[in-house]
Amino acid sequence: MSAPEVELSGVRRSFGATQALRGVSLAVRRGEVYGLVGPDGAGKTTAIRMLAGLLRPDEGHARVLGEDPSHPSSPVREQLGLVPQRNSLYGDLSVDENLRFFARLFGLSRADFATRRERLLSITRLERFTERRADALSGGMYKKLALACALLHRPRVLLLDEPTNGVDPVSRRELWELLYGLVHEGMTLVVSTPYMDEAARCHRVGLLYAGEVIAEGAPRELARAHGVAPGNFEAVFLELIRGRAA
Repeated sequence: MSAPEVELSGVRRSFGATQALRGVSLAVRRGEVYGLVGPDGAGKTTAIRMLAGLLRPDEGHARVLGEDPSHPSSPVREQLGLVPQRNSLYGDLSVDENLRFFARLFGLSRADFATRRERLLSITRLERFTERRADALSGGMYKKLALACALLHRPRVLLLDEPTNGVDPVSRRELWELLYGLVHEGMTLVVSTPYMDEAARCHRVGLLYAGEVIAEGAPRELARAHGVAPGNFEAVFLELIRGRAA
């Protein structure tokens, strides 16, 4: 079996007296959609930021493609894409200007940018909105633009922090269709979400609660183990929480 492309091992991280992550371990292999599923305050964003190299663990380690993503000279930074939960774009810039700005950050040549811009505008269906300012986009269109900007440099691993938060149901479905297309091309995805129905869309999930992974596995297997319908992931989560409180 191949080595994991994304890994947290015994990671602990505190902010003052608040323990955000309490010994979290997970491993994600190439071409997987791994869901970090849990309520607000569970530690999902901290885990994503740890994998993106924006935070260092107090204990344990984070690895992406075998490298420490927080190291300033780590080559893995060029293989990582990140879609933060909010404020990832420049609102006063147009769709096209945001794409051009991020292309410069990634050091793309004009030829590469032209090719990738055309493809990304096509798959996100933003071709007709290139002159619209980012802060004038709908929630779904904003998230699609953020995704396009994160994909300009063709990362091997994509981290998404609650990418469908505040997005209407139709746009949520379209965003997930885009994500499946990326996985089909061989990309590895780690997606955080508070929506239990989205857990069923992932190959495997880690259920986070109060900074700990309280269950992990394929959604159908977890549902079967707890005697609930495959799509009723909320029932699994509530049962696990009740079990911990008992």
